[in-house]
Amino acid sequence: MKDISKHNLSVFEQIRKTDEKGNEFWSARDLGKVLEYSEYRHFVPAIERAKEACRNSGQQIGYHFEDILEMVSIGSGAQRSTENIKLSRYACYLIVQNADPSKEVVALGQSYFAVQTRLQEITQMEAYNRLSTEDEKRLFLRNEMAKHNIHLAAAAKNAGVITSLDYAVFQNHGYKGLYGGLDARGIHKKKGLAKSQHILDHMGSTELAANLFRATQTEEKLRRENIKGKHNANETHFEVGKKVRKTIQELGGTMPENLPVADSIRKLEKTAKPKQLKPKKKK
Repeated sequence: MKDISKHNLSVFEQIRKTDEKGNEFWSARDLGKVLEYSEYRHFVPAIERAKEACRNSGQQIGYHFEDILEMVSIGSGAQRSTENIKLSRYACYLIVQNADPSKEVVALGQSYFAVQTRLQEITQMEAYNRLSTEDEKRLFLRNEMAKHNIHLAAAAKNAGVITSLDYAVFQNHGYKGLYGGLDARGIHKKKGLAKSQHILDHMGSTELAANLFRATQTEEKLRRENIKGKHNANETHFEVGKKVRKTIQELGGTMPENLPVADSIRKLEKTAKPKQLKPKKKK
């Protein structure tokens, strides 16, 4: 397969463009070449299937797939107009889900756009966008993490992760994938946390977001592929964590084990709770 990495940037990140308004987009013709379609016409059916998926999800096709005409050189200084499509990140996600699954680059695209689309979904959530401080974002993401860990535990149990020891091993596989081989004990040591301190309680918003992607993607994969057996569940968690880590690297982000340790979120939870007013004494 062709070398699809350059300066630690995913090829999908390399072909990302920005319009005059600062909005990101991808060219359908560029994406078709990256996904190794020999001719654009062979790529069109995958685009059409993606449009249908977009319609079925209740999204406006025109918002994610914008038909455009481009002028391209054909030699001797002459140009001609060529049909192309400006694609949103969500459109790219749908396309790689409907592209030829036998190609390794398609599988890589599915991982990349799945994680990135999840990131976009969270950062565009109305509730999240109303938050202005790091503390507020931490509290929001920690609560989301708590909810999704319950869903992840249920999915893992359905796969065969039954006992508390089984689940600890399962969680460690996810951490190892995301933290470059470090398990919970290794993360504690790396970050200087005491054994009694919970890792998630000392994460900033960036690190919490990465772990939230790991949890949601693993839960969905376990359920979608009906994965069975402790070993398979553990490997799934590890691979998802590893893919999230790779995406962070491709975007030039800081690896989670190198992010700073935050103060305990328990302190924030106490200060965030509204004070209870004492009832007035009757005269």
